[in-house]
Amino acid sequence: MAFQVEVAAPGADRLGECPLWDEREKMLWWVDGRWPAVKRLDPASGAVMMLVLPEVVGSIAFRERGGLVAATKGGIHFLDESSGALEAQANPEAHLPENRFNDGRCDRAGRFWAGTMSDVKRDPVGSLYRFDTDMACTKLRNAVVIPNGLAFSPDNRTMYFADTMRHVIWAYDYDLASGAATRERVFADTGAGRPDGSCVDAEGCLWNAEYGGWRLVRYTPAGKVDRAVQVPVANPTCCAFGGADLGTLYVTTATQRLTPEDLAKQPLAGSLLALRPGAKGLPEGRFAG
Repeated sequence: MAFQVEVAAPGADRLGECPLWDEREKMLWWVDGRWPAVKRLDPASGAVMMLVLPEVVGSIAFRERGGLVAATKGGIHFLDESSGALEAQANPEAHLPENRFNDGRCDRAGRFWAGTMSDVKRDPVGSLYRFDTDMACTKLRNAVVIPNGLAFSPDNRTMYFADTMRHVIWAYDYDLASGAATRERVFADTGAGRPDGSCVDAEGCLWNAEYGGWRLVRYTPAGKVDRAVQVPVANPTCCAFGGADLGTLYVTTATQRLTPEDLAKQPLAGSLLALRPGAKGLPEGRFAG
């Protein structure tokens, strides 16, 4: 299915990730997973602010009291968006110096979920963690290669999680009151597609960026492919709904491992893209601690 794809912010991100729409400030935040900074787009003016940090950030989330949560190689931090200062909160894998945090997202009760992976090899040495508002840390799953695709259904009863290298998206029964995720099952076997970041729309469908697949895939709540949306880059990495009506789908992209010939064929690689797919999203959960 074809939609007009526009460039929301031109760039050359090596590994653009974790787009988040701030419905209060009407801004779009994202990170480059290979560069120590977070970025913020003002769609009204087109201006992009880049905040340089001491560490590379894998994912971010908004805090209810202001600022951000940042998941990095060094653990979970609170990030002061005005100064760039990082305040360490938890590091459950300090004993694994080759690991780093990757994808992360808040549930709608204010907990932060994030997964880890090796930064030097593709072995199943990562895990999925839940951080409660007091930063108590619970491990849900181990033996993860590349954690991605964290999202929560609109009714808060289902959590989604993917392992890119296993080509699978899992679903879990989710209890919002306790944060318990149970009954893991395969939601979608993506075949040759490599599932990267995800978001859900207001109709309960899951949108997933297929790394290396030149497309976004929309899955019904039953795990069936509803539509595939082609994009002009090989490596879309994550997507998020934003805009005044939450009807704009922002897409981060990557240039890592692309040859000069590849880049000549896909000049928009590394840019933040936007399209109007005819669906609308939901406000992001915010960390309540």
